[in-house]
Amino acid sequence: MKKILFLLIAGLALVSCNQKSTEDSSSNSYEVIEGEFIYLVDAAIIKGDSFIYGVALDDKMRELATIVKPLQRDEYDMVPVVIKGIINPKPTNEEGWDFIVTIKEIVEVKAPTADTSIKLEAGDKLKTEGGSIKVESGK
Repeated sequence: MKKILFLLIAGLALVSCNQKSTEDSSSNSYEVIEGEFIYLVDAAIIKGDSFIYGVALDDKMRELATIVKPLQRDEYDMVPVVIKGIINPKPTNEEGWDFIVTIKEIVEVKAPTADTSIKLEAGDKLKTEGGSIKVESGK
């Protein structure tokens, strides 16, 4: 009787250990995404060097938007972030980006670079000289 009880307890212990390890590995299966994030009224995106993804408008996205807001110089400033998430194709009947990221973890938020964006006004012309771009005022 003691042997059967011991085998039963040992079997349950092994099964429960296996379940915990699969849970741990699934939490690490999220994709790490590094890019620039912006949230405007009803849309959020993350843009990397070779991709642009829409971001699911959920509580985790709103948390990221709250963290990013004080770092933005203006409402259209994109802020560098590192997140973990799940990338899914967008539903076929919806408009928007081809892929949607559901944020699962906010890893890092960085301050934007010191480079300021070029603002153009009507009539301005762009000239390229020696690899740099210069704005020639139309006024």
